[in-house]
Amino acid sequence: MTKSIIKVLRIKQGKHSTLSEIYVNNQFICYGLENIPRPIKKRGETAIPAGSYKLGFNREGAMNGRYYDDYPKLHRGMLEIMAIPDFSYVYFHKGNTHRQTAGCILVGSQYVLDAGDYQLLASRLAYKKLYSLVVELMLQGFVEVEIK
Repeated sequence: MTKSIIKVLRIKQGKHSTLSEIYVNNQFICYGLENIPRPIKKRGETAIPAGSYKLGFNREGAMNGRYYDDYPKLHRGMLEIMAIPDFSYVYFHKGNTHRQTAGCILVGSQYVLDAGDYQLLASRLAYKKLYSLVVELMLQGFVEVEIK
């Protein structure tokens, strides 16, 4: 069984946002956006704690249904970062601002700094790129997410 690693390297901090670079097996794929880290978790508004987590498919829920509709030939389930203490339903997904993260990691091909916070651009493009690559790796073996 092959092991692949998605590295989420946090590089910049905004007032309410955390910008990262996302690498798959040491190859830069896109940028990521999360909420800010907090000492006490605030539901839907806290960055994922640094650490290593298994990646899995989640095939339940409304978001999963929307992504099946948006990407009928590509979607096999949401990419869920599993077993994060005090977090659930944490996905890689498309979006542009920290208000859309809900505790998840958004992806984008570019970023801008606007009024003290980072925003992602070309999110759909980045999502399709990351998703296609990661799904193939998941079908071949184990995929781990390292957040630093």
